[in-house]
Amino acid sequence: MRRRLPSLNALKAFEASARQESFTKAAQELCVTQGAVSQQVKALEDELGVRLFRRERQRLVITEAGKTYLEVVRDAFDRLAMGTERLLQREKSGTLTVTTSPNFAAKWLVHRLRRFSEAHPDIDLRISASMQHIDFAREDIDLAIRHGDGQWPGFHVKQLCTEQLFPVCSPVLLKGRGALRSLRDLKSHTLLHTNSRDDWAHWLTRAKISSVDTTRGIVFNQASMAIDAAVDGQGIALARTALASWDLICGRLVRPFPQAFEAPYAFWIVCPKSTADLPKISAFRDWLLKEAADDARRVAKLSGRTLTGSS
Repeated sequence: MRRRLPSLNALKAFEASARQESFTKAAQELCVTQGAVSQQVKALEDELGVRLFRRERQRLVITEAGKTYLEVVRDAFDRLAMGTERLLQREKSGTLTVTTSPNFAAKWLVHRLRRFSEAHPDIDLRISASMQHIDFAREDIDLAIRHGDGQWPGFHVKQLCTEQLFPVCSPVLLKGRGALRSLRDLKSHTLLHTNSRDDWAHWLTRAKISSVDTTRGIVFNQASMAIDAAVDGQGIALARTALASWDLICGRLVRPFPQAFEAPYAFWIVCPKSTADLPKISAFRDWLLKEAADDARRVAKLSGRTLTGSS
C-alpha cells in the first residue's frame, strides 16, 4: 500500500506554529517568511480536509483535530530525530574493521593501538592480518592498509609515509671486536634476507659495495621475522622505514650506516570513496598519519645521534 505522506515542510510549519502559537514566531524559527508558513499550513489543511487552527482576536488557536494530529507529528519527528542521532553515532563510533599485512600489523600497528583506543573509546576496532585482495563491496571491511605503488583506481588512497630501505641491527653489533664500522664490515657478519638473497645484492650495488658475499645468510619469508632476528643480534637486516621505526625508537635496533635508498613501494591507507569521510574512518586515518609523522621526526633525530656515535 502506498503511503500517503504530507509535505515535510508543511508538517514542520504546522508543528512550529502549534508550539509557538504564532505563524510569525514559527517563521522566525524556520528562517522563512510569515506568509510561507501560513501557506504551508493552509496547504496541509486543504490536503487533509481538516482545519488545524483558528484565529481568535489575532491569536492562533489549535483545534481539537489539530491537537490530535500534533501528537502524531511530534511522535514522528521525535522518532526521526532519535533514528538520525543513532545513525550518526554509529558512523562516529561502533565497529571499525581494518585489514593489513601481517608484517605491518606485527611491526607497526599492534604496539600503538592502545593510544587510539584511549583517544576514541567509542570505536571498537577489529584488526585482520591478511595478504588477500579485499573486496570492500562484499566483505565487512572498512579500511585497508596495503603495501604497493598507490594505484588503486576508484578508491580513496592516502600514503602513510615515505619509505626508505636501510640496514638495521642490534646495538650489540656496534661494540667490541668485529664491530660494524663500515659497509665493508658486512662481509664478516650474517646477512638477514627477506624472500630471496636479491635484496642485499641490489642494495649493496646501489651503495657501490662489491666486496660482500650476498649469497650467504638466513632467508625469511616475512620481513617482520628478519627484523626480529636483527633485534635478537643474529645479523643485519634490510628494513623499511615503517617496519623498523618502532624498534628504532625503542632502542632495540640501530642504523649502523647512513646510507639509505628510496623504496619502490610504500604503505597506503585505502578505503571506498563513498565512506572515506565517515567520522570513524577519518578518525582512524588521521591517527595513522599522525603516528607516522611522529615516527619520522623521532627516527630522524635518533638516527642522527646513532650515526654520529658509531662513526
